[in-house]
Amino acid sequence: MDSNREQLLENGNLKGTSRTEEEVHHGVTVSVQNGKVRRVLSNLQVVLLGTKLSVLLPTIPLSFVAVYCGFGKAWIFTMSLLALTLLAERISFLTEQVAYYTGPTVGGLLNATFGNATELIIAISALNQHKLRLLKYSLLGSVLSNLLLVLGTSLFCGGLANLRSEQKFERRQAHVNCLLLMLGAFCHMLPMLLQYAGDSTVTGGQALELSRALSIIMLFSYVTYLFFQLWTHRTFFESNEESNDDDDDDVAAVGFWSGFVWLFVVTIITAWLSEYVVGTIEDASKSWGLSVSFLSLILVPILGNAAEHAGSIIFALKNKLDISLGVSLGSATQIAMFVVPACVVVAWIMGINRDINFNLIETVSLTLAVITTSIALQDGTSHYVKGLILILCYIVNGICFFIFETPMDEDTKRMNMHLRLKPRMKE
Repeated sequence: MDSNREQLLENGNLKGTSRTEEEVHHGVTVSVQNGKVRRVLSNLQVVLLGTKLSVLLPTIPLSFVAVYCGFGKAWIFTMSLLALTLLAERISFLTEQVAYYTGPTVGGLLNATFGNATELIIAISALNQHKLRLLKYSLLGSVLSNLLLVLGTSLFCGGLANLRSEQKFERRQAHVNCLLLMLGAFCHMLPMLLQYAGDSTVTGGQALELSRALSIIMLFSYVTYLFFQLWTHRTFFESNEESNDDDDDDVAAVGFWSGFVWLFVVTIITAWLSEYVVGTIEDASKSWGLSVSFLSLILVPILGNAAEHAGSIIFALKNKLDISLGVSLGSATQIAMFVVPACVVVAWIMGINRDINFNLIETVSLTLAVITTSIALQDGTSHYVKGLILILCYIVNGICFFIFETPMDEDTKRMNMHLRLKPRMKE
């Protein structure tokens, strides 16, 4: 009995059980490794292939190949712009995924920060390359696109889908956004009018100082708006959150830290490709026979926010107009009251003289777009005719900037102004 017992025991364990325990231990290790691999593959599938725009995924590596192989600038611009269309949608998606874990307040701040990350990155890239005119056009184009094209298409499609019933929305939310946009138009108009108030050589420095002061006021008003939206008057915006909760399953497809890592990676790639877009847009305009103003005002905003625009239209078709207004008006307010003045402040820190003067035609277009949108939304109801009017206003703007030649750079403009003043001084 003792000998048999000794044969069954080995190192304090029964023979036959040690191999089983080792097999279980290795099985747990393999399952853990397989679990990590599955999570990584699942994240890759969700982030890279979780949208219909994933057909544009090859344009990301093709953009880098086109640069390093010396392809034409027009090809680089096209590939980079199409890649930005996909990346902009992915940044919005990842921001929403991270917001699942942070609660409504922090999630609102994340959406406010990354909601228009593509426009902000393109603006910083243009600022870094001292292409101030392109910077102004790209930001103005984003505001006009959201106010007239996105909102107009949403109202038009929603009106056609609900012909027998009148669409209604929360007027208080729309009024707050329209008031902020009116403040933005007011701040843009004053520096533009200042150059007609006296000698341009004197008012140039005054307009710059005024622009910096007004930019600080605009940033303060936007911070106040966030405080208003996220804390003191959340009831104005609760309809949006309730509608979103009805559509979503409240289950995040990406983990918290995975979402942050992916958000960082996608933002870096977006910044890289934005450099290509900004650096090649002038060559693309010459190659295609289109002005830089038309490309940066019309084409870049439409493609850069294509997914966001489509989402706004889909919500309008489902008779959820509050969400559509939150997308279009919220995005326009964020660009006009945060991104534009932030670029002025950043340029001030970098030692670059950048004002908020959009010039005459551009400023009038912005002001008329804000006034038209405010009138269309004043009664809290909507139909397809209102949407059609907004779309036609956007088409009118597009025709204007299609014909309008790209203005000269600031340095060239100042030099020509100096040459024009010389003969008068001699006389």
